[in-house]
Amino acid sequence: MMKNHRRLSTSALAALMLVLLVIGVSACGSGEPREVEEGEVVTVGKLEYTVIFSRYLNENDAEDVAYLKGQQPVKDGHNYFGVFLQVFNPNHSSFTVAHTLTITDSTGKRYKALPSESEYAFPFSSILTEQEPIPSNDSSAQSGPIVGAVAVFELPEEVSSNRPLLLHIPGAPGDSGTVKLDL
Repeated sequence: MMKNHRRLSTSALAALMLVLLVIGVSACGSGEPREVEEGEVVTVGKLEYTVIFSRYLNENDAEDVAYLKGQQPVKDGHNYFGVFLQVFNPNHSSFTVAHTLTITDSTGKRYKALPSESEYAFPFSSILTEQEPIPSNDSSAQSGPIVGAVAVFELPEEVSSNRPLLLHIPGAPGDSGTVKLDL
């Protein structure tokens, strides 16, 4: 009788451990982070976004002039800020790239990406086909020094005091991504 009791206890314990393991694994989610550091990949929808680099842009610098093509002179007390991104579609279907990007500071202020005429500009709302990257192969942005398409923002000077800055990549509810910018 003692053997049956032990066998039952061992079986019950094993079943309990299996249930806890299943609950623990399912609680972990998909394993794809929703918030990452600059330089890490965040998957939004079916596309993989990577912020390669972010920095202030100087209207008087020869390289930066190309990134700022079509922009008005920056307002007093403000600076242009560039976020250089790569996006990849690892899927066998086509998907649309984010239609906008926003930055928030630690006070909750929001800053939207500006429209751009630059050949290095991030192609908002474009469609990426199977295995297609942004920047596209043989483009100026892909062969440029940073190897990323740039999203341009106009930020007030005091934003440097309101870090961290977070880049928000919109997706379906619960599927958006956030990148902590290295400023």
